[in-house]
Amino acid sequence: MTTPRQRHIVIIGGVAAGMKTACRLRRLDAQAQITVIDRSHNISYGACPLPYYIEGLYDDLSEVRKTPVGVLRDEAFFSKVKGITALTRYDALKIDRDNQQVLVRHLDTGEEQSLNYDQLVMATGNEPILPPLPGIDLDGVLPLKTMEHAARIDELAVNAKHAVIVGGGLIGLEMAEALTERGLQVTLLEMKDQVLATALDFGMASLVHRELVAHGINLRLGEPLLRLEGNGRVARVITANGQYPADLVLVAIGVRPAVKLARDAGLELGPTGAIAVNERMQTSDPAIYAAGDCAESTDRLSGKKVYVPLGSTANKHGRVAANNLCGQAEAFPGILGSLAVRVFNLNVGRTGLTSEDAHLLGLDPVSIIAPSPDIAHVFPGNKPIVIKLTADRSSRKVLGAQIVGPGVMDKRIDIVATLLALGGTVDQLANLDLCYAPPYASAMDALLQAANALRNKLDGLAESLSPCEVKELFDKGEDFIFLDVRAPAEFEEVRIAGGTLVPLGALRNKLQDLPKDRLIVPFCKISLRGYEAQIILQQAGFTKVKYMEGGIAAWPYALEK
Repeated sequence: MTTPRQRHIVIIGGVAAGMKTACRLRRLDAQAQITVIDRSHNISYGACPLPYYIEGLYDDLSEVRKTPVGVLRDEAFFSKVKGITALTRYDALKIDRDNQQVLVRHLDTGEEQSLNYDQLVMATGNEPILPPLPGIDLDGVLPLKTMEHAARIDELAVNAKHAVIVGGGLIGLEMAEALTERGLQVTLLEMKDQVLATALDFGMASLVHRELVAHGINLRLGEPLLRLEGNGRVARVITANGQYPADLVLVAIGVRPAVKLARDAGLELGPTGAIAVNERMQTSDPAIYAAGDCAESTDRLSGKKVYVPLGSTANKHGRVAANNLCGQAEAFPGILGSLAVRVFNLNVGRTGLTSEDAHLLGLDPVSIIAPSPDIAHVFPGNKPIVIKLTADRSSRKVLGAQIVGPGVMDKRIDIVATLLALGGTVDQLANLDLCYAPPYASAMDALLQAANALRNKLDGLAESLSPCEVKELFDKGEDFIFLDVRAPAEFEEVRIAGGTLVPLGALRNKLQDLPKDRLIVPFCKISLRGYEAQIILQQAGFTKVKYMEGGIAAWPYALEK
């Protein structure tokens, strides 16, 4: 009897998606010859912990390459434990699709060879975007993508005094904290008017702005970089508004998919510029799959192709690709843009659509801002979180959530992400049977409170304005009464300029002093009392009443103390 020929699967790229594909393949197919090619010696590492190494939260950079029990994931590990051949320091030069071969070159010796494949997996990842500006090639100017980048930044930070970070995305914010903790004076340049511009609405991002400034970050919004100067080594950066000293410049304006190899091979690229794949992670060539940061995904809510490079997505891509390569049909359902980031004392998370995203899709989004303690307020250690929840007006389906605050937000974001995947409504969210005990949540969890507040708004039981909308009223000089219904002691401690104090307990006796022909905007610390004040006023015949969502807790502007 003839023994079946052993199939050969070649994977280009040995980090998240590539190694996830390889390891899953081996578990499903004991006979396949699996070869992984990577330009670096450092394979199978996690890039997301790199800022925390620079911050000093762990000492050994190689930890990002180790298993949870401390085993280094190097070539020997993959050969002996996984039965996978890892060719490190090899560059893939060309894909010959007709003959199903990959031409590779060893970067140290220059030796070239062709590898035959039955199936090929593209896991080439992404490339940091470095703008073509004068001085971009100076020493001390670099991105953060690889372990080598992290090691160099760590080295530079030892003697550096001034750092400039270009870009207010995830890496930029994490590195702002890391370098501040290392004792550097940090300037953060963001050409847009807010950080996390693709993730948060402006009001929620403004809470992050306040946190950055409070920790000494020189935050420069709407200020693009023009050039970098120095004599071989960077010394300063120049913007349209001025110049800033810089011993170290981190460029974190984003990444693009690494697709040159795929494009040269004639593989189809999608509208995002990443490799086009079907739901099985298969490219336009049936023998070639793509996974991770080089491949595009589908947004589960809009159905549109998107490019959102995240390690979590890369690992899921790799598993789906491997399953299909081994005949276990599985469709990758797409993504929701779920993410989380720590910014000093704030936890920041989001999932789904922002209000602007929803409007662009032709939906009619309705949002609510609802702060709350993350656990029972009587339990020691409770911390506030500000939740922004969005649903579609007609269908009442939840569209997305954003949460910012010192308290626990990730489990709430994960709950909303799960609901989004199932197409759930705000009414279903409000009635989820979540666990309760004072150390973990209030009897009515913060997320359920937000859902009920949004239901009130959808049902016409509550009319409200966001803090940004109230600020706009002030800026336009509108004639309205900004009614602070907190207690006098709270008012003396901290307040918003322009507020008129009428404690909630005294409001019923003060109704005759308030005009019915002017807009009244009541608020409190989190605006639960603000909503109650709205009800009292409306029941007394006041028709121009809208409470301010979020109260003091969600007010992202200056406060009087």
